[in-house]
Formats: sequence, C-alpha cells, structure tokens
Amino acid sequence: MFAKRTDLALEARELWQESAEKTSRLSGVKAAKTKLEGYPLTRVDILNEKGAQALGKPPGSYLTIDLTTFWQRKADFFERAVRAVGSQLKELLPDDGPALIVGLGNGAMTPDAVGPLAADSVLVTRHLIAAMPKHFSGFRPVAVFRTGVLGTTGVESAEAVRGLVAQVEPSLVIAVDALASRRVGRVCTTVQLSDTGIIPGSGVGNHRAALNQETLGVPVFSIGIPTVVDAATLAADLLEEAGITEIDEEKLRGSQQNLLVTPRDIDAQVRDLSKVVGYGINWALQDLEIEEINALLS
Repeated sequence: MFAKRTDLALEARELWQESAEKTSRLSGVKAAKTKLEGYPLTRVDILNEKGAQALGKPPGSYLTIDLTTFWQRKADFFERAVRAVGSQLKELLPDDGPALIVGLGNGAMTPDAVGPLAADSVLVTRHLIAAMPKHFSGFRPVAVFRTGVLGTTGVESAEAVRGLVAQVEPSLVIAVDALASRRVGRVCTTVQLSDTGIIPGSGVGNHRAALNQETLGVPVFSIGIPTVVDAATLAADLLEEAGITEIDEEKLRGSQQNLLVTPRDIDAQVRDLSKVVGYGINWALQDLEIEEINALLS
C-alpha cells in the first residue's frame, strides 16, 4: 500500500478510514467537529497506544482549525482567526508560569519560515518584568527563541532548546513550525495545535530530534501550519481519483524523494498566517485585546 505523507492528525485519521482493510471503528481515537469564530474546528484525541499506533502519532490532543474562509477577507477575518487560535491554545496551556516560544525553521526558505515569522509577532516580556516588575506585573513572562537550522548554525534545534530551557527554566514551551499536508486544499488554510510536542523539520522532509516533555523536561505544545504537499502523495491521490488504485510507490517517487509542492503565492500566505499564530500566542498568554497587541508590537 502506498504510504501517503501527512503531519496532520486529522488527515492521518482520514487515511485510516479510507483503508479498505480497516472498516471497523477506530479504537483509541475520539474525534469531534464544531465551529469557532466562524471557522470549522476538528479535535482528534488519541487516547492510548492503540490509537497512537493506528495514526502514527503520540497520544494527546490535536486541534485543527480550518481557515479556508480567512482568504475571503470577510469582516473581522483576522481578529476572528486570532481568537480561534488563541482560545484553543489557552485551553491546552497551564494557567500560569513563564513561557518559552520557539520559532523553528529556516527564515530564508519561505515554506519553512512559519516559526521565525510567527516569533516576530510574539510579545517578549521576560526581560521587561525582570527590569521593571511593578510596571509589567500584569504580564506573563515570555521569552522567544529562533533556532535557525543545522546547516547554518551547526547546532541541532533540540540541543539548542534543551540548553536554553535549562537556563531560562520556563513552565512550558510552545514550538511553532511548518508542516506537510496530504491535500493541496489544506496548505496555508489550516492550523494544527497539539499538546504532544513536535519534530522540527517535518514540514520540509528533514526530521530532526523531537521536542517534547520527555526531551525537554517541561510540557511542550506545538502549533503548525501546513505549507507543502509531498509530490508523490499528491500524485497518488490524483491517480486514485481517476480510478487507478494499483500504485507502484517506487516508480511514483522515483529518485525525487524530497520533491514538495507549494503555492505560488506562498510568501504572502505564510506571512499572514504566521502573524495569526503569533497574535494567537499573545492572546493565549496575555490578558490583552488585539488592538493593545498591535500597539505594543508597533
């Protein structure tokens, strides 16, 4: 069977359901759909190891917000998207304690720049609270770190973050990265939040050491935006839609193991959605309205 690639728990569940051999109920996984701020929300909870094995993801909660209508630019589209991301993230996070925001990825490569760009929109308050505790007593301590990539730093992201966690001692880590989707329609139209950590570089096919509670010693939450589709996965779906079910994976992939597809206007889409994520993090961590966040970041 052709192995289709996706980083989204929502799509992993869909792939399991599409398998002709698995017609029974998916044990160990619970899913629910609703709407939030006008945007569809799907929650997939992997309850145990059986569910984790079926979907290929660790046990935990995965929330996928569908922002397709974001690009229609209707009234308050940005504010509603920020509230949707921020409110769901807030539900996952501990109520208090300092936070470390980690922007993963390569800022020089647009489909992999989600982490660094989102970090640009996060309010950094840790140093202000330390310097002027009376003036900033109402803020939650937040530090931001852009890891860069191994090719330009010579340091694994997990190594750098682990060392920083030991020094800063945050209560939680929020890691932001690019992901890979199975379908073109979900590229730059969805945001996935999870309480299970993340594997840096997964979106561009360059898996590194995981960032999770086991490796860092503190709870790790992840936010991901799919920016690419694996070309072979896309081709396989198109062939199946055309009625061709017998697929030779070796021939389909050929020698292009890392060929990825991304939209032609990926720069604008990544920039806008990364801002949504950054503002959503502020919404979850600080008691501020969006207008106040704008003023503080300007």
